[in-house]
Amino acid sequence: MSKQELETSMQKSVESTQRMFNTIRTGRANASLLDRISVEYYGADTPLKSLATLSTPDSQTIQIQPFDISSLASIEKSIAMSELGFTPNNDGKIIRINVPPLTEERRKEFCKLASKYAEEGKVALRNIRRDAIDKIKKQEKDGDFSEDQSRDEQDIVQKTLDKFIGILEKHLADKEADILKV
Repeated sequence: MSKQELETSMQKSVESTQRMFNTIRTGRANASLLDRISVEYYGADTPLKSLATLSTPDSQTIQIQPFDISSLASIEKSIAMSELGFTPNNDGKIIRINVPPLTEERRKEFCKLASKYAEEGKVALRNIRRDAIDKIKKQEKDGDFSEDQSRDEQDIVQKTLDKFIGILEKHLADKEADILKV
């Protein structure tokens, strides 16, 4: 695995974790809170953003305007059943979700959730490192690398891991600050 491939796969892992962070509520309305919601539409689970236009007219409201009015009830049901704890208001054409301010207790719960996502991201990064080091050791065993070359390559992999864990930690700190900001 080249250094470029290693960095690319680690970057994808960090971006995946960042997308998970975006689904955690802060005090403000944000359409990405609904990214993980899928709606049963004609017998298939379909992502909400494929079925409707999501917007935030103000800092406390998320507005959902379905492309097909017949999907309104199933969208409303999916949001109500989700773990987000939102109560959708349906006026027959548009669904509005009021995003109430977070309590201190809820903020702490969301910080724990962000930490959990960050830990999952770190595990994914460590798995990438393990695979890369295994490949290097195999190449050394096959005689493609000398012992010194193998050690140098392993150091490069470890430094790359450290760099991406640092990036992940910064994203976590930013998200926690965002959640705790009143």
